[in-house]
Amino acid sequence: MKKTLVGVSILGSLLSYAQEADTLKADKIDEVVITGYLTKDSPSANKMPLKDIENPQVYNTVNKNVIKEQVVTNFNDAIKNITGIARLWESTGRGNDGGEYYSMRGFSLQPNLVNGMPAFNNGTLDPAGIEVLEAIKGPSGTLYGGSVISYGGLLNVITKKPYNHFGGEVGYITGSYGLNRVTADVNTPVGKSMFARINAAYQKQNSFQDAGFSESIYVNPSIKYIVNDKLTFFVNTEIKKSDAANAPMIFLSRYSPLSFSSIDIFEQNYKNSFTSNDLSIKNSTFNIQAQAQYRISDNWTSSTILSRGNTKTDGYNHYLWDSANGDEFTRYISKLGGETNTTAIQQNFVGTFNIGSVKNKLLFGLDYFQREFLIGGTGWADFGTVSLVNQSDTAAGTLTKPAVDNALAATSQQIGSMKTQIYSAYVSDVVNILPNLSAMLSLRVDHFTGNPTAYAVEKSKATTTLSPKLGLVYQPIKDKISIFANYMNGFQNVEPVENTDLNGTKYFAYFDPEHANQWEVGTKASLVKDKLSITASYYNLLVKDKVMPDPTNPLSSIQGGEVESKGFEISVVGSPIEGLNVIAGFSQNISEVTVGDPTYVGYRPEEAGPRNIFNFWANYKIQNGALKNVGVGFGANSASNLYTLNRAGIGTFTIPSYAVFNTALSYNEERYSIILKLDNIGNKKYFSGWSTVTPQRLRTLSLSLNYKF
Repeated sequence: MKKTLVGVSILGSLLSYAQEADTLKADKIDEVVITGYLTKDSPSANKMPLKDIENPQVYNTVNKNVIKEQVVTNFNDAIKNITGIARLWESTGRGNDGGEYYSMRGFSLQPNLVNGMPAFNNGTLDPAGIEVLEAIKGPSGTLYGGSVISYGGLLNVITKKPYNHFGGEVGYITGSYGLNRVTADVNTPVGKSMFARINAAYQKQNSFQDAGFSESIYVNPSIKYIVNDKLTFFVNTEIKKSDAANAPMIFLSRYSPLSFSSIDIFEQNYKNSFTSNDLSIKNSTFNIQAQAQYRISDNWTSSTILSRGNTKTDGYNHYLWDSANGDEFTRYISKLGGETNTTAIQQNFVGTFNIGSVKNKLLFGLDYFQREFLIGGTGWADFGTVSLVNQSDTAAGTLTKPAVDNALAATSQQIGSMKTQIYSAYVSDVVNILPNLSAMLSLRVDHFTGNPTAYAVEKSKATTTLSPKLGLVYQPIKDKISIFANYMNGFQNVEPVENTDLNGTKYFAYFDPEHANQWEVGTKASLVKDKLSITASYYNLLVKDKVMPDPTNPLSSIQGGEVESKGFEISVVGSPIEGLNVIAGFSQNISEVTVGDPTYVGYRPEEAGPRNIFNFWANYKIQNGALKNVGVGFGANSASNLYTLNRAGIGTFTIPSYAVFNTALSYNEERYSIILKLDNIGNKKYFSGWSTVTPQRLRTLSLSLNYKF
């Protein structure tokens, strides 16, 4: 009886705190409104509150509802819902850049932003903490700088935030290849004005190949403290530890004419991992963000954010290098060590004011970013030969820690450190020229010192860069249809190169930053009482000042290379009828090296990914009758041919096009749900690559059980 009374007392206190908190009028931090698949008016794309339909930039979102409904257990499966994006490399786990690589609008990128702040990861991201995944399209250097963006865009993870009452959810997923995944999401008031939330996940799964596994634990605690109706603090922390045995990447030779003519020999080795579970690599990640949001007045707010990050690598990494004889690959192996530490400080002021009758929405921001990469580990050793024709491995019986450590003992150890520091200021003004016509004027000044990349052997000269952005939005039907155009700029600092002049003297050559300039036109529509969103656009993106070989001296490099990328995208997301959720997209990208090294001029860049990409998912939940709450989902992902190796003198190796189909059957009540998901229904063999050939996951069956409280 006493236990019951205590439980009632605790529950009553929690409810009391929640009711009192609901009366507070403090601003909500990073608020995003989610309805079904729709994520309305996320402010991250321009760092200010702006409706999507009045935003001159394109972005796609994948929210927690999509992730849950599709039984997503890894970051790549969430990404498949974004228009025009494809994975190039799976995670290698190596230091500084061991995370997954994707291609968007013709350029490679990694997911290096959490809540708009730099957050590096050498492994893979866990979907348990994701509220919304944003893909912000185009070279967004004006607001985000050049250290965390790609010319094609950027990926930003918005994490789940505390809310003002007690609640939560627990889940369990089991499935093919020994999948076991446990998740928990618990939110609770811890005082009259403080709220805490913790998301956690544990996952273990084997590979679809003959060896390989991944095991990870993820914890994401966060706190919101409402000091008063003007000031709110928010602290978000992410901790992840993982251990994985990854199949070695199979590299085609970049220096010898191709000796392969088709994918057949790789399909015959589809389930051969050429590794062992003894050779694993450990990755740990720690990120913390502290934010103070202050309402200065009815028209002005201040946001101050401090973030710190640390990611470590410790373990074995190996790859297979093409011997250029149409059969054999040599294994190169290393025991990697490394650590990346980041510090970022950001101050934003956002306000509205009038100049006469013209309304302005102004953003002014300051940025500081520092990254230090500590290199460790052994050198590389040859360790056996793999034959694809005979499906054999000369080192198959010795892929053990003692044997590999013995081979690595004779290699030289890699030790060193690289540091980058960037100071920036930016301003952006949205001017409402007419009630249905607005213009965005933005500019960034960026001062860079240090090493532009983690592996640069020489510091660059201090560089100051300007990055402009312009946008126009016209709404023929207010808040329903808009026509937009933008000009956007992105930039990246280039590492020095050791040149040799015609007299044989060596010297370091320093370069200006590369610049990408994009113009884009398109339209956005909010239909069916704002339940369906459609975006269509055409873009043209030109990258200049790329470093290339000097045509008058093959031992030197100069600037002057150019890459053009252009294409069309259309995205559809929403709930056009009750019970039906849809997310779909199609993209076509045409990329070409237009000026530069004759090896590449006229060729599609290898980082550009497939030319055509299509994604679709629809789920219908029956609303009435005996089958009420039963849901049926169906989806597809397809891509055209991918030129994983594509250059003069070497040749072109084509990864074939593919189409993969998925389905789900679910039962959803208010408190619980059961979802049975089948991915890759046809057990399709398909590949990804970036001068590599990597088999993708075969048919997978998953069962998801969830309970809300």
